[in-house]
Amino acid sequence: RGFTWHDLSAGRSIAMVDVPGHERLVRTMVAGASGMDAVLLCVSASEGVMPQTREHLDILGLLGVQQGIVVLTMTDLVDDEMIELARLDVEEATCGTFLEGAPVIATAAGASPAGLDALRDALADLPRPERAASGPFRLPADRAFVRRGFGTVVTGTVRGAALADGDEVEVLPQGLRTRIRGIEVHGESSATALPGQRAALNLAGVERDDLHRGSVVMHPGVARPASILDLAYRHLGAAPLVADGTRARLLVGTAEVMCVVSVIDPEADALEPGWSGFIQLRTDTPVVALPGDRFVLRRASPVETLGGGTVLDPWSPRVRRRDRARAHAELARLANGDASVRLLRAGDAGLTPAELRVRGVPGGIALGDRRVHPARVERLESLLLAALATHHDDHPLSPGASKRGLHRPPLGHLSAAAYDDLLTRLVQDGRIVLAGPRIKLAGFSVDLDEDHQARTRSLVGRIRDAGLEGPKAATILEAEPELTLLLLDQGEIVRIRDHLLHREALDRLRRMVVEHLAAQGELGTADFKALTGLSRRHAIPLLEWLDAQRVTVRDGDTRRAWGA
Repeated sequence: RGFTWHDLSAGRSIAMVDVPGHERLVRTMVAGASGMDAVLLCVSASEGVMPQTREHLDILGLLGVQQGIVVLTMTDLVDDEMIELARLDVEEATCGTFLEGAPVIATAAGASPAGLDALRDALADLPRPERAASGPFRLPADRAFVRRGFGTVVTGTVRGAALADGDEVEVLPQGLRTRIRGIEVHGESSATALPGQRAALNLAGVERDDLHRGSVVMHPGVARPASILDLAYRHLGAAPLVADGTRARLLVGTAEVMCVVSVIDPEADALEPGWSGFIQLRTDTPVVALPGDRFVLRRASPVETLGGGTVLDPWSPRVRRRDRARAHAELARLANGDASVRLLRAGDAGLTPAELRVRGVPGGIALGDRRVHPARVERLESLLLAALATHHDDHPLSPGASKRGLHRPPLGHLSAAAYDDLLTRLVQDGRIVLAGPRIKLAGFSVDLDEDHQARTRSLVGRIRDAGLEGPKAATILEAEPELTLLLLDQGEIVRIRDHLLHREALDRLRRMVVEHLAAQGELGTADFKALTGLSRRHAIPLLEWLDAQRVTVRDGDTRRAWGA
C-alpha cells in the first residue's frame, strides 16, 4: 500500500492511499480505508468486477464511506464492446451501494493516456468534506519506519482535534509517553496536523519495534484501551450464519484482533444473513476505539467479511445472558443519540470531566470530583434514607445516626467527598437534618413513653445531684446509653472529659466566675478551688471548659475575663 497526494485547482489538495485489492490483503485494505472521505474504485476493463471488488464495496459501506468515483482501467487493451460490458458490470455491482450513480470514467495509462483529465475534473467536483475538530486528537498508525537523522516516524489519517508540533502524546495500547518533534503533511513540514489530513509524525524517544499496526497516537490521558465493546452491527446478506460465542476477527482503525461475538438480543442467539442489531465483542488484546468509530467483522477461518457497523460503547461491562434485555434497551437509547447511557453504565463511581468529554456525555450530578447519572444518585439517596430509617427504628431514643457511621456498605464505596455531597443534597432538599456529627430524617423526633420518661427523670436527677463533680460518663453510658446520648444531644447534660454535668450546675458556675472576675480581676487555680470546693482533679477540666466557652482566658498561672 502506498501514499501520495495531488494538487487540484483553487489551491485544493487531496491525499491518496493506494490499498491492495487481493482478497488475502483485505485487512491491509481496511487499515488504509479507515478514515477516508471518498474512494476511487478501480476496475480493470479487461477483467471486470472481481469477487474481491464486491467485498471491498461491502467493506467501504460498512466503514461509512459515502462518495466516490469508479475508474475503468486498461481500456487501451480492450475494444469498445468490452468497455461497455465492463460499465454494465460496474452498474450491476454498485446498484444499492453508496457508489450507485457515481461517475464511471474510462482511463488508460499506457503509451496513449486517456481519461486522466476527466478523472481530475471528477475529483475536483467531489464535495469538500466537512470535518469538525470534535473529540480528542487521534492518529491510528498504518505504517511506522525509521528515517535516518530523525528517528521513528508513524503515518496515518488524523481524526478528531488538531495536533501541534511539540505536543505531548501517548501511544496506545502500549501506554508510551512521548513528544512530537516534527510533522509532515503531504511531504512538507507543518506546524500542525488537521482532521482529515494524512500526516507523518516524528516521535521522540520511541523505537520502531515499540510500534505496530493498530497503535494509536493520542493526547495523554484521554482514553484507555478496551477489551469489551458494544456495537451496532449489520450482518451482510451473503454472510454465513454465525452462532453466539463464535470467534471472529475485529478490524477497527488500523488494528486487527481476535474476539468472541455475543449477540445482545433477548430473542436471538445467532447472526443470520441480513440481520441488524447489537453485539458485544470481547477481544483477545486491547484495542483503542471511541464512540462512532466504524468497524468490520471478519470470519476467523476461512477468512471472509461478515459485517460491520458502529462502536456504541467501548467501555462496556460484560453482558451476561440474563442482562441482555436491559443491555439491549440501553444500546437502543445509545444508538438513538442518548449518550447519558454511558454515564449510567459508569455506575456510582461516575466519570471525571475529561471522561465526560471523551464519551460525549452531557450533564450529570456532581458528587465529589466526578459526575454521576441522576438515576444512580437517586438510588444512592434512597439507600441513605433507608439506612437512616432503619437506624431510627432500631434506636428510637437515639437523636440521630453518626454521620460517619453511615458511611459504610451500601454507601461505603463512595469517596468521602462524594458521600458529603450526597448528604448536602439531602439537607438542601429538606429530607434530612444534619446536626454536628449526627444526621436524622427530617421530621423525626424522639418520643418517650412513660417508662422512658421515668428513667430520664432518674438519670437527670442523679447527674444534677452530683453537682460540679458529676458522675463518670462511662458508668452512665453503660447503664443508659441511648437516654444519655439523647440528653447530650438536647444539651441538658454536658460531657467534660470523663464526667457528665448538668447544664444548671454549669450555668451557676459561669455566673460565679463572672462575678468573681468582675470583683477581683483575675482567678487563680487556688481561688477557683476555694470558690467551688473542688479538688484539683475536678477543677482543671472545668477551668479548661470555661476557656473553651470564652468565659475566661488563661494568662500564665491565672485567668482573666475573656476580652479584658
